[in-house]
Amino acid sequence: MTSSQVSSSPKYRLCMIPRSESVGGMSAFYAKMAQALPRYGVRVVEDLDAPGLDGVLVIGGTRQVASLWRARRRGIPIVQRLDGMNWIHRRRRTGVRHYLRAERANALLAFIRARLATHVVYQSRFAEGWWERVYGRTRVPSSVVHNGVDLDRYSPRGPGERPADRWRLLVVEGRLGGGYEVGLEHALGVAEGLEDQLNKPIELMVAGETPAWVRQQVTRQARVPIRWAGAVPADEIPALDRSAHLLFAADVNPACPNTVIEALACGLPVGAFDTGAVSELVDEESGAVVAYGGDPWRLDPPDIPALVAAIATVLEELGRYQVGARRRAEASFGLERMVKGYLACLGWER
Repeated sequence: MTSSQVSSSPKYRLCMIPRSESVGGMSAFYAKMAQALPRYGVRVVEDLDAPGLDGVLVIGGTRQVASLWRARRRGIPIVQRLDGMNWIHRRRRTGVRHYLRAERANALLAFIRARLATHVVYQSRFAEGWWERVYGRTRVPSSVVHNGVDLDRYSPRGPGERPADRWRLLVVEGRLGGGYEVGLEHALGVAEGLEDQLNKPIELMVAGETPAWVRQQVTRQARVPIRWAGAVPADEIPALDRSAHLLFAADVNPACPNTVIEALACGLPVGAFDTGAVSELVDEESGAVVAYGGDPWRLDPPDIPALVAAIATVLEELGRYQVGARRRAEASFGLERMVKGYLACLGWER
């Protein structure tokens, strides 16, 4: 059966919350699922009150609580996909409005998890443990489904050339502000440590929406060149990954960072501190993950020298780690594997 035949005669109707309604910025996941699901006989709609729904996938949270409650009462399966929780606003000053918005989002996510979901999907074992530690286990079934990428699109083959006269350390985040600029401070420390050890200069490339004051502050402090790439469109990320020698995973306690999975798929090794779900994604053949060296929840200063030494070893055997990165992605993080994981949670296994 062709994909067009599947789309014209779907077996299931699934409501996914529109990106404009999502809480926590899940647009990349929404786009991947909306594109892939028709191949599995699933028609995606965006109306929770639409007739004939077979299931609902709540991407994080939604303010349409009343409609979600009506769907629950109609006996429709409701799967909630959970990231981590907002937390960094409790450790760094991010402003009153940001603080209140983050707390409201957490409360909404927790309410849907406790009262409305019929199945909860965590993006990682780390996220599962975090939610259960704070709110306890759910009364409904739960699963862990790691994120995935299109392994044909995110591949070592294609545009993007690494510079030969310097090492390029790459940071890719959606936004480096609102307290999350702490990861950029760590990246700069790693880059400067590598500059002192390696046989070629280091360049730090930063992709992501970064406030002007953060760029100015980091540039003033830096002893290495920094290239500010700004917000990079999703279709340009593979070429960006292929233009670097190593990705530094800047987020602290990430639930399941897409940037890490995308880098691995492109054959880009990853260096990171062991916080969040990073060690679930990066193994000893695909990068360097070292102990944080303090309490990441308190944003203690990390053990920069330990990570610098580990990354230097990766760069010395870059070819082997590039192969290992791609192999890791192929084994565990393909898009098909992710989609089938969600279909299983909805009870729609094929």
